Amino acid sequence: MARRSKGLSAVRQYRLLLGKDLRQEFRTLDLLSSMLIYAVLVIIVYGASLATGAADADIAPLSGGLLWALIVFTSLLGLNRSFAHEREQGALEGILLAPLDRGAVYLAKATSNLLFMLVTEVIAVPLYFFFMASGVTASTVGWLALVLLVGTVGMAGIGTMLATITAHTRGRDVLLAVLFIPLIFPLLYACASATTAAIVGGAFWMDTYSLGLMLAGAYDAIMLAVCWWLYDFVIGA
Repeated sequence: MARRSKGLSAVRQYRLLLGKDLRQEFRTLDLLSSMLIYAVLVIIVYGASLATGAADADIAPLSGGLLWALIVFTSLLGLNRSFAHEREQGALEGILLAPLDRGAVYLAKATSNLLFMLVTEVIAVPLYFFFMASGVTASTVGWLALVLLVGTVGMAGIGTMLATITAHTRGRDVLLAVLFIPLIFPLLYACASATTAAIVGGAFWMDTYSLGLMLAGAYDAIMLAVCWWLYDFVIGA
């Protein structure tokens, strides 16, 4: 299948498809409300689990990993439901029949997933640090925001392709998790290391943070390019 189509330019197609997804979600807020509720429930579980430990225990070294576990599981919920409207209304078949640039379809869906994940993180991450009392200071907020953005971009891009693959499969919720978590493990490891380094600090924190951020950025660049190139085959399969 050809990537380019006659008629609307790829940029115009991207804007129309992205606008459709955003209007559809902000009309009902089904996806965002589900992700936020799930994130709050995970934070409550964290609090209940850690409350059984020593009151003076320092959880800062664990904060990066716990935060990214929260983000991964919340993102999985959103990605599982990102094609709900297309499945229920047969819109995905309509997209396949329309002369649309498949790259524009991928970028629009990945961007909408990214925006929904970021909106959830803007609310859930401050709640996480507030209730977990992990010692985040104002000087580290910018460093944390940067690694959160890099990690979320990668998860949205990879998750969009995998959600397309599993959209019409049986047991798609489990299948998406089985594919998604192993594939993003290098990104998850790099982002968790950088996040923990920013929170804990210390003499070598900048070296660990920089290395984790660079690895995450390189992983994003490679995997997003691969996903964009393969999407034409994936969505038409």
